Amino acid sequence: MKKLGLILLAGAVSIGIAVAQDTAKQDMKDAGHDTKNAGKDVGHATATGAKDTGHATKTAAKDTGHATEKGAKATGHATATGAKDVGKGTETGAKDVGKGTEDAGKDVGHATKKVFGDDKKKSTDTKSTPQ
Repeated sequence: MKKLGLILLAGAVSIGIAVAQDTAKQDMKDAGHDTKNAGKDVGHATATGAKDTGHATKTAAKDTGHATEKGAKATGHATATGAKDVGKGTETGAKDVGKGTEDAGKDVGHATKKVFGDDKKKSTDTKSTPQ
């Protein structure tokens, strides 16, 4: 009977170990499948995110390009308008300076005549000066 008890005990232990091994194997298989599925999910999410980011980047680049083009046109227009205004101001200023110089020359000429007299009158004057 002792033998029978030992045999039964050994059989029960070996069945328990076999069942535990099968359970551990299945747990490992399940963990492997879960890891594989999680990896696939991450891969899909990464691909989708990359596509979305690519589209957003392309759209932003187009918007930036359009804004830059509009800004460059506006800057060019403002520069051309400013250059015309500066040119017109320079032209007007030059005319004013020329007119002022002409007027000043006349004033200096008149003042010189007052101080030194009119040479034309002296040369045509036949009167002699007393000595």
